[in-house]
Amino acid sequence: MTGADLATVLAGARLLPVLTVRYPGTAGPLADALAAGGARCAEVTFRTPGAERVLKEMAAHGGLTVGAGTVLTPEQAERAVAAGARFVVSPGFDEEVVAKCSELGVPVVPGIATATELMRALRTGLDTVKLFPAEPLGGIPMLRALAAPFPRARFVPTGGIDAPRLPAYLAHPAVLAVGGSWMATADHLRRGAYEEIRRLTAEAVERSVT
Repeated sequence: MTGADLATVLAGARLLPVLTVRYPGTAGPLADALAAGGARCAEVTFRTPGAERVLKEMAAHGGLTVGAGTVLTPEQAERAVAAGARFVVSPGFDEEVVAKCSELGVPVVPGIATATELMRALRTGLDTVKLFPAEPLGGIPMLRALAAPFPRARFVPTGGIDAPRLPAYLAHPAVLAVGGSWMATADHLRRGAYEEIRRLTAEAVERSVT
């Protein structure tokens, strides 16, 4: 998958579930619930001991384009891709992580929180970035302020966004997709609430196309 391919996937999906999965045994039912709700892609955070097994399971299940999030080092990027990640997401901009993803041939979406970080990302040839943490940074006004001087940039706002806030973010022309965790929380997974995950995902997908 190239960066352009990922941009196409994100633009088509409009929604990026961000998943922190502690127990690999929940990965298969989770993938099924998300796909049944209409999700097309998902980000598995790389901050739990079982993240690689979760990635392998979800990638093998089919129905979703699965990437790794919270990737902080080149070594983590290598492990994530080896586990089946089709793309990599970082909470911040790190040149070494970007270079390693380029070497591995996988698209990367680095996090940015300032105009300076966005300029550094654009200078590497990237045009899709993660605005993080979107709501604490100022939400829609911050997104507008960053998008205005950088018309080439495309954003995946993530952080503090919930279902009611989703449509406002998606209404901005510079937003490819919105990342969020409300569709499949740790509590949902602890309770095995897969039908609730399916329902919340379906509601979010409906909000994203209306």
